[in-house]
Amino acid sequence: MCGVDEGRDGRKRPAGEGAWVRAFRERYGLPGLVDVHTHFMPERVLRKVWAYFDAVGPTTGLAWPITYREEEDRRVELLREFGVVRFTSMLYPHKAGMARWLNGWAADFAARVPDCLHTATFFPEEGVAGYVREAVEGGAVVFKAHLQVGAYDPDDPLLEPVWGLLAEAGVPIVIHCGSGPAPGRHTGPEPIARVLGRHPGLRLMVAHMGMPEYGDFLDLAERYPEVRLDTTMAFTDFAERLAPFPVEERGRLRDLGGRILLGSDFPNIPYGYPHQLEALERLELGPDWLRAVCYGNGAGLFGLTSA
Repeated sequence: MCGVDEGRDGRKRPAGEGAWVRAFRERYGLPGLVDVHTHFMPERVLRKVWAYFDAVGPTTGLAWPITYREEEDRRVELLREFGVVRFTSMLYPHKAGMARWLNGWAADFAARVPDCLHTATFFPEEGVAGYVREAVEGGAVVFKAHLQVGAYDPDDPLLEPVWGLLAEAGVPIVIHCGSGPAPGRHTGPEPIARVLGRHPGLRLMVAHMGMPEYGDFLDLAERYPEVRLDTTMAFTDFAERLAPFPVEERGRLRDLGGRILLGSDFPNIPYGYPHQLEALERLELGPDWLRAVCYGNGAGLFGLTSA
């Protein structure tokens, strides 16, 4: 890639990203990409998320500039330029009273942007089972749970009917339950393992490969056939400085290739979108593994019949 493009905030990124991703897709015969971990949310909420990452450098010791600080329409356009045929609107509440409102926004967004998988969320609060059921009946095909930001225990009794409902419906949940970039009161493998013990059929997609407890979450994937992991930020230069993936776990990563899905964290990433794909490619786990991770696994999970 050469030259630079300038975002809304004046930050620069390499030009030619679309061409690089197109060449990547052609190299592996991919009809497109399915990215299960992208963020679209109400503008005022997204601005607060960006403000958090602007200030997170002192916490992680690494600067975290938002590469794609663009207007919503431009962010959708960029994903399409990259050949992302399905993506998500990962959004999440940090307190009670937010989730139903966020779900309404996400339903409207999915209606406006048909290549976005209808996403919903929840929080342990009175009435949660009711609005989760409403979201599922309204067409939500993926949920987001963020234990670090929400600071809640997934084993909270208020969530018991939610886990049961989602397990029965077979609706996947992208869940941030690892302790990166900073641990929370209820992050790590143990709290969610207790939930899986009661609901072994839950279709959990562990965000960020469970960073930094990679091995523990690979254990859960081996134990529970419906547990999956998304690649969000994992293996990138940024994540390798923060929480390197253990080289000795690459064998299990290869063996579980049918349950690893592409995630990027777009637009909230401190590097260009192609770098996530480059990081996966340099694992050298083979073209079949890459095709499954970047398209096939997501297409199968969400029932895509064509790009």
